[in-house]
Amino acid sequence: MSEANTSPERQGLTPRQARHVRIALSAAIMIAVAVTLVLRLGSTHSVLTLGFYGIALILSGSALVLSRVGRTRVASAVLGVGVAVAIVAEWAIAALR
Repeated sequence: MSEANTSPERQGLTPRQARHVRIALSAAIMIAVAVTLVLRLGSTHSVLTLGFYGIALILSGSALVLSRVGRTRVASAVLGVGVAVAIVAEWAIAALR
């Protein structure tokens, strides 16, 4: 029996699977942000709304590219911060009105 057969199985995703998951997640969030942007622009014509959702789209695209090159943890942080900033900024603008 060799040593390779006696080691415990690795838990979690492989690096390739993690990249694919982050790429799919980034793409899904990018599509959701784009749809939300179109819906929000239909109800209000605010340059701030366009800016915040534009930034979220850019950060989603950046997370997608980072995931493709293997920087999945950085991509997750960029994606989370980008979406959080867009949501909080939109909420803050709505609260000021």
